[in-house]
Amino acid sequence: MTVLSGELLPATPHGGAPTVGAPAGDGLEELLREWLISYASPHTRAAYQRDLRHWLAFLAASNVDPLTEAQRVHTHAWLRVQEASGTAAAATRARRLAAVSAFYSWLIAEDRTDRANPAAINPKQKPKTDQKRPRTAGLSRAQAEALLATADADTGPQAARTAAIVALLLYTGLRVGELVGADIEQLGHNRNHRVLRFVAKGGGEHLVALPAPVTRRLDAYLAGRTDLAAAALPVPTGQAGARPRRPLVATASGARLDRGAVWRLLRRLATTANIPVKMSPHVLRHTCATLARDAGARLEDVQEQLGHADARTTRRYDHGGQRLDRAPAYTLAAYLTVDDGGEDSMESAVGEEAA
Repeated sequence: MTVLSGELLPATPHGGAPTVGAPAGDGLEELLREWLISYASPHTRAAYQRDLRHWLAFLAASNVDPLTEAQRVHTHAWLRVQEASGTAAAATRARRLAAVSAFYSWLIAEDRTDRANPAAINPKQKPKTDQKRPRTAGLSRAQAEALLATADADTGPQAARTAAIVALLLYTGLRVGELVGADIEQLGHNRNHRVLRFVAKGGGEHLVALPAPVTRRLDAYLAGRTDLAAAALPVPTGQAGARPRRPLVATASGARLDRGAVWRLLRRLATTANIPVKMSPHVLRHTCATLARDAGARLEDVQEQLGHADARTTRRYDHGGQRLDRAPAYTLAAYLTVDDGGEDSMESAVGEEAA
């Protein structure tokens, strides 16, 4: 079955997304490596690779060669499948499309193909995203406090890690890739501030301050890490005195925690705390921005902390919460004296007016 057969592709056998780890030929893998290495940021490389794998899995399920047979019709079918599954928001589809387009643009620029870019579709046919209103919902102050309390009350051998992760994401607005990619050695001090340095999205070095609620939980977690004991750190062959990279948040064995584990942790905590939000690391990043603004932080300072190149991105987060608080519907509800089922209120108002 192919995407041109009138079906929505067998790439989504149960209404889900295509398998991300779809195999590709050695030639294609080499091209992917050459393209990805041109991006300095490891976060960019990882994100583009995930998006390309999604596209390649889609084509593989329909027996379409990505280098010699992929056409714009396949791109449109790919987008329709994602819409039908309901698993990818417009912003996600737009991001994936941009990654695929960038790969084929690179192939063309490097004279690796003489075919047209299959992802270069009409702008009117691209996924529509509202630049002023983010789709991700932020938490209210009460919900954020409830999530922190639930994390602090967590039990089990990784309870301290749970509290540290939630505090780091909520107070600093770290991206999940930045969190799981951070190392112990990136913790430090700057003018009496506890800080975390890391490579941010785009490849630039970034620094965030760690307030007391974060350092208290983080220090408690690190103090219990048995893998950080000097005797447990192997010395790489031929590198006497050198130490391997030690992840800031790790598994019980000391291995680097993956993104999926963070997602599952946050959703479990949200369920326990009865927070009616589809929880994700980005929800806490959004919450960090909106609550900081509510507390009086300047937009420029929030932009700097989140590492946004454009203040308009930060304003999107700000608008997501602030505009609902100022919705005219609430103003009108306070102005009108008649309640929903209130015949008594209506009669009282009429009686007062007649008197």
